[in-house]
Amino acid sequence: MIGGIVARCGLAAAAFVLFWISGSAAAIELTAAQADLYTTVSILPPSGTSMTVCYGFVCRRRELLDFTPADRSALSKILGTGRNSAAAERAAVQRAVIWFDRRMGPIIGTNKRVANADVRAFDDKHNFDCWDTTRNTTSLLLVLQEWGLFKYHVVGDPHYRGNALVLQLPHNTAVLIDRATKTEWVVDMWPRAFAEPPDVKPLTEWIKEN
Repeated sequence: MIGGIVARCGLAAAAFVLFWISGSAAAIELTAAQADLYTTVSILPPSGTSMTVCYGFVCRRRELLDFTPADRSALSKILGTGRNSAAAERAAVQRAVIWFDRRMGPIIGTNKRVANADVRAFDDKHNFDCWDTTRNTTSLLLVLQEWGLFKYHVVGDPHYRGNALVLQLPHNTAVLIDRATKTEWVVDMWPRAFAEPPDVKPLTEWIKEN
């Protein structure tokens, strides 16, 4: 049956069962939870020069993004607009995610993607599910961190929500942690369509949403 909870992002992933395959040594230092994003779908983690872009739901399709000098310059300028405060840096991260969406959309076809995509869209080749956006956003954030572009944040572990007892549907997201306050902030592009700003909000708020 496709509908209701089954069609949502977290449970849509169950349709694509992937075996655990150990990954190669990471070029960027990762936590265990971050490393799991890559080993569970048998892709290399990001490095300072490239990242694997997942799409097609649970990374069934993937494309390598090799960062050019122009890419690094563009992202450095974007993050440079956020040097005055933690809030400004989070706003810059939103713009960096939009840059990523526009950079890859014409290449892999996700410039046609819709918000909240799951199996009901019947168009996996043009869309991300939340497993894809969590991997892609975490990878992008790790690259930005590796380049030394974060002043106020560090990349946190991806986070999951979902409680069938209260009809809360499964969902995943990338996370940034404020260095000063230790507040966790989600960076969630899945609920937004192509080139729209991702949700950036405290994890304590996100975790209660449906």
